[in-house]
Amino acid sequence: MTNLMDMGMRARAAGRQLALTPTGRKNAALEAIAAMLLDATSCAEVLDANAADVAAGRDAGLSPALIDRMTLTPQRLAAIAADTRMVARLPDPVGERFDAAVLENGLRVHKRRVPFGVVGVIYEARPNVTIDVATLCLKSGNAAILRGGKEITRSCAALTRLIQGAMAQAGLPADAVQVIDDPDRALVEQLLRLDRYVDLIIPRGGAGLHQFCREKATIPVITGGIGVCHVYVDQTADLTMVVPIVHNAKVQRPAVCNALDTLLVHRAVAAETLPAVARDLLASGVELRVDEETLAILRAAGIASDAIVPATPDDFGVEFMALILSVRVVAGLDEALEHIARYGDHSDAIITRDAATAEAFVQAVDSSAVFVNASTRFNDGAQLGLGAEIAVSTQKLHVRGPMALRELTTYKWVVEGDGHVRP
Repeated sequence: MTNLMDMGMRARAAGRQLALTPTGRKNAALEAIAAMLLDATSCAEVLDANAADVAAGRDAGLSPALIDRMTLTPQRLAAIAADTRMVARLPDPVGERFDAAVLENGLRVHKRRVPFGVVGVIYEARPNVTIDVATLCLKSGNAAILRGGKEITRSCAALTRLIQGAMAQAGLPADAVQVIDDPDRALVEQLLRLDRYVDLIIPRGGAGLHQFCREKATIPVITGGIGVCHVYVDQTADLTMVVPIVHNAKVQRPAVCNALDTLLVHRAVAAETLPAVARDLLASGVELRVDEETLAILRAAGIASDAIVPATPDDFGVEFMALILSVRVVAGLDEALEHIARYGDHSDAIITRDAATAEAFVQAVDSSAVFVNASTRFNDGAQLGLGAEIAVSTQKLHVRGPMALRELTTYKWVVEGDGHVRP
């Protein structure tokens, strides 16, 4: 039976050791993880365990989108290894000094960046998160306790063994990365209340998981990874950009959090834009849930398909996580902004050639990431130069957007004097 108190004690001890580990040794461990992910022999156990998880998932009737999320392949492991090596190349935030000053009384003060300590991460059917969390926590000096979804229990356990083997090669404590491999859901609530040893909880999954963590935790929780993503096509848009950007945002990986959910098109360019977008997306198997004006435009263009259906109010403000897109024609920027203000907070984009309109959009849209003439799929730690990410936070405290190394640290004040006493 899993003893979370014991895991927490060991994680706390390992975290103290990791916080004092030189950058070179941490990087050596990351390089060892990457090498093992690329080695056919060492990753065979991982792929076998994942194949068993995927087979069980199919037998249980899991959706194709969920099966895709939980599937590992040699190609995906190679991409994860590349992200791991990118993290190794990034500057180590631990020990960074900033906001230094000498006060009038001669005291020398600065802030110094330090790890949180122990991070608990609860996630669903994405085994790659195991590596993402481990590498980022290791480099930022944090110990990690992981709890993957029951659908990927075998995969998470195998990946954790690989990570611990690599850490042992580098002389780092294996207890710095631990996994709860018991599928008992009661253990999740126990982890959320392990405030004696765990400093931060990060859930990665659906809205239900996030709400459960916020309600049950006695530990600070950072939520993210869910949200409705929009693209607004302005009347000045370069129309040659529209189809490629919309296609990429919707089709490349529809089951991820930064995939497009709703397309908003300025009325002035709707008749020219929407038929081309519809033909492209329909060819890729996307179901379009469209407002009345869009439907009329597509019919006038001779586009008919069972995959084009009238939208209901419930089709806007939905994170589809599938090849489904809601489409709406708007009168202009103000109506687009009003729509996004109501439903968005994750990743929102504008396609425009007008700099003033772009700036107005960037200023007005209150989301974790805002894009101008680019796909929402770039709201990702690796894509933004952070290496792997632990989550995409849609909160405003203490971090927003992709969470990587620096976002996994806090700071302490360091005050140096020469016998100073307070008057």
